[in-house]
Amino acid sequence: MRTEDVLATIATGLWRWDNASGTVTLDAEAARLLGMPAVPGDFPESVVRSRFHPVDWNEINGVVSLAIAEETLAEARLRIVDEAGRVLRTVRSRSKPIAVDGDFRLVGMIQEVAEPQPGAAAQTPITGDWRRSREAFLLDAGRALAEARSTAEVLRVAASLSMPGFSPDGLAVFGTAGERLTVIGHHGYRPGDESPFIDMPLDTDYPAADVVRTGRAVYLPTPQEYRRRYPTTWPLAEPFGRESWAYLPLIVAGRTIGAWMAAFKHPVAFTPDERSVLTTVARMLAQALARAGVADSERELSLGLQRSMMPVLGPEVPGMAIAARYVPTGGGLQVGGDWYDMIPLPSGRFAVVIGDVQGHDVRAAGLMGQLRIALRAYASEGHRPDAVLSRASRFLHGLHDFFGADAHDEGDHFSPRFATCLYLEVEPATGSVEIARAGHPEPIVRTCDGTVLVRPTEGGLPLGIDPDTDYPTTRLVLEPGETMLICTDGLLETGGHDLDTGWTRLRTVLEEHADQSLEELADALVHAVHGPGSHHTTGPLADRREDDIAVLLLGRDGTPARRAPRRTAMSVAQAEPERIAAARQQLRELLHDWADQEQIDSAVLMVSEMVTNVLVHTDGHALLVAEVTHDAARRLRVEVTDTSDELPHKRRPGELASSGRGLLLTEVLADAWGVEPRGEGKSIWFELHEPPARYEPSAPLS
Repeated sequence: MRTEDVLATIATGLWRWDNASGTVTLDAEAARLLGMPAVPGDFPESVVRSRFHPVDWNEINGVVSLAIAEETLAEARLRIVDEAGRVLRTVRSRSKPIAVDGDFRLVGMIQEVAEPQPGAAAQTPITGDWRRSREAFLLDAGRALAEARSTAEVLRVAASLSMPGFSPDGLAVFGTAGERLTVIGHHGYRPGDESPFIDMPLDTDYPAADVVRTGRAVYLPTPQEYRRRYPTTWPLAEPFGRESWAYLPLIVAGRTIGAWMAAFKHPVAFTPDERSVLTTVARMLAQALARAGVADSERELSLGLQRSMMPVLGPEVPGMAIAARYVPTGGGLQVGGDWYDMIPLPSGRFAVVIGDVQGHDVRAAGLMGQLRIALRAYASEGHRPDAVLSRASRFLHGLHDFFGADAHDEGDHFSPRFATCLYLEVEPATGSVEIARAGHPEPIVRTCDGTVLVRPTEGGLPLGIDPDTDYPTTRLVLEPGETMLICTDGLLETGGHDLDTGWTRLRTVLEEHADQSLEELADALVHAVHGPGSHHTTGPLADRREDDIAVLLLGRDGTPARRAPRRTAMSVAQAEPERIAAARQQLRELLHDWADQEQIDSAVLMVSEMVTNVLVHTDGHALLVAEVTHDAARRLRVEVTDTSDELPHKRRPGELASSGRGLLLTEVLADAWGVEPRGEGKSIWFELHEPPARYEPSAPLS
């Protein structure tokens, strides 16, 4: 009996599919199975194609491509339809693909198969519902792997994947280190089970090593097949009691970065559909591991930068308490241009620095590191605060010139960066603080009685803009029990705030946590900006991007006097008349709990008149000092000092005069006032007394 007759008896036909010429050669049985007359011959591809269900036809190219890549048989289940689209039967195709000049030729057989009966084994995949389930699974797997942000997350997602009809119960991901195999992670095995496979040479007779070497998948449907192909390492796999194994290459950009093993306790035939699912998952897994590897490297880099560039505050300072926090913006690398530092100086003094380099990237972090080292060097040389910032500005400006020239030579775009900075030199024994400021937010002081004030300080341009900028200094005394807050603008502006609304938010936190330690206060400040409560305090600029945060708290130890004075001071230069408004606001903050609102308005009016007179009638600056003292009743004393020796005189201005009423107003509104010569200059002062019945002194803060 001829071979064709034997095959026809078991409903099996032969075919030859030449994709290049577009012809299909069928024997009589193959033609019958395809719903055509049972006559052998050559048929156009379009005729044969019309006999396949459209959904199944779309699978053929993928199955053939996979078989060519793995050098295996192309197997598929295909539904045969008539001219009306009704399914006649299901056939199974087993063919050997042969690649020819970028095309392929299939030589094989097709055989009629019976449709599975209800209750058939779950491991028997069929075309319709199984393919829909497979597509849904691959969509879910792709989404979950795309969202994984670390290698550990990728491995957890891979372990949770439930493949339709043939879920593995053991998984392992292998990587490479030089010429050796490593185990990145595993699931379904006990800790320590991976020991024999760690640090295995790539030339070992082991499936994962074979996959990494060749870039081709290895399917082992039975223990016998495993033992036959890999007799050397079979004793390592045998104790785990698995029945089937699939080892697939993890390929990224044409390079094999590792292997993925899926092991099964039940036998798996690894049909083309099952291989297609495993191959697709392996590709997605490789991409996810590559992305996670980059993210892990960036996190490690950013953490290393933070550890190296954000130093600890150092040893405790007698008589002072210090706390600090740094919070990166959270996007990209977790490091930016914000920093703080504490620098020991001779004679028991120390310097505190806080600053912000423009930007939130690696370049900002690099400039920040260089600038921090430069500031520390200039301070250690013994320079005063103004000289430290002047030298730092020239240093940063010089970096712009140097790197800008290099970038221009290489054709790259280079934009200069500036930095804001606040530099404080502290004498712990006396609480004296000398401040130089370069475009940075001013310090905030919480006094002994809980009053929170912005301390106005003179300043200059941000560092790096003008190498010849001067940075005048401001001196103040931090009294026992007082706390100073210095921060970058991120603490003020995060959450859509501007400087004014951000300051209002911080003031509330400082007042409500007056009895807590500096460490607790630092946490409360960060929590107010980034914690759940921050969502209820969104500012007017809700679309503003988040910023890095650096905050440093400086407190002076000691028991405050029961009725310690409350004071503030600021200077108003001839070129800064707009600071008169800041002087008025400063006085209102100083008198925030003063009971008589009319007296507050009077004090603000008199301060405005006195400072304006200095700017109008002299050539020098005005120095404002305001102090609230506690006696039987509280008393406000305000002094405005200038360098002119010309004393003011009371005048009688006419009804249409635009000036000359300042002293008359002072005489009417103040409880006491006067003018005193002060060496090279003079001081004009006034006092207001709060009625005793309207003030109940609060207990001192501990």
